[in-house]
This record gives sequence, structure tokens and C-alpha cells, in this order.
Amino acid sequence: MIKAAGRPRAADLEARNKNLITKAGQLFLELGYGKVSLECIAREAHVAVRTIYVKFGGKAGLFKEVLIANRGRFISPHEMETDLRPMKEVIGEFSEHFLAMITAPEALAVQRMVVAEAKNNPELAHSFYDAGPRQSRDMLAHYFARPDIRAQLRDDLEMELIPPFLINCVIGDFFSRFLFDPATAQRAQVNARLHQRLALFYHSVMRAP
Repeated sequence: MIKAAGRPRAADLEARNKNLITKAGQLFLELGYGKVSLECIAREAHVAVRTIYVKFGGKAGLFKEVLIANRGRFISPHEMETDLRPMKEVIGEFSEHFLAMITAPEALAVQRMVVAEAKNNPELAHSFYDAGPRQSRDMLAHYFARPDIRAQLRDDLEMELIPPFLINCVIGDFFSRFLFDPATAQRAQVNARLHQRLALFYHSVMRAP
């Protein structure tokens, strides 16, 4: 008698989930968000369309999970909240990782795709914002709100302005990021310019010694 197959092991489920996210990410980059159907993704990942709905709620939820998985390669969502190193050291490390993340070739491709398709696919814009900019801003907001960190900042600052200000300092020239290939620049040179921008950030937000 052939024994009926049991439930998949946790490791197998995790592998299938990872493969689904990887395949979906590849298809979004190759074809664009609007041109990728759930049927196409399911076929490439060897899963049922219903599985995507159950796990992610649909295409927008799956796209959001693709972004979160990529973000996790560079930034841990909770490490700043408990990091007790000096503020400039913590911010400097975060900024280097964040800049590397947003200037990676696949990240730039995703950003260009979102800009191009957001008007026709509002769910794409919301998923991108929730998985990317909002997570970064919330993480920084929690960090700057820590009593030991807040004590180092100017009293007259509105706290909600600090996270986007830091992110803009990290990004630098917005248009050159899309128009030119950041990979052609040497990482040491990129980081040197980054820390010059961070010096301006610290000068703007920190209490006078």
C-alpha cells in the first residue's frame, strides 16, 4: 500500500515561499508590474494561483513581499531601536546600507518601474511606499524618539521632519540616481560624499556643543 503524503515540512514550505518571491521579483523586473499576471507567476513558481491569494492577498501583496525580502538583505528592521552605539556611528552605518540598497541595479529598476506605472496602478504605488519609504521613515522615527537620542537633538525641531530629511541627505542628487549608473562610481568615493552630506545633517539637527 502506498502511504499518503503528509504535510510539507516547514523547511519545504519556506523554500517554496522563497522561490515564489524570487520568481515574482524576476518577472516584475523583466515584464513590468502591469504586464505580469498571477497566472504567469504561479506557472513559473509551480504553485496554484489560490496560494498567492491565500498567502499575499493578490499581486500587490506579493509585490510588497518582494520588496520587503530585498530590503532585508540590507537592513534589519529592529536593529536601530536597541543599538546603543554613538548616534553618528549608528546613522552612518544605516546610511551606507540604505544607499547601497537603493542604488543596487535591481532596486533602481524597480524604482523606475514604479514611477512609470504608478499612475495606472495605484495599488503598486501603495505597496511600494508601504514596503519601502514608510518602513524606513518609521524605523528612523522610533530611533530618533528614543530619550537618549532625542536629548542630542535641537529642541525646536519637529520630530516628523527628521527622518525624511535624513533620507534626502542620504539619497543626495535625486535625478542623477535615475539618469546615470551609480555602479560606475567607486564605493569609497560614494561613501565619502555620503558622509559629507551626513555632516550637513548633523550640523542641522544636533544641539550645539
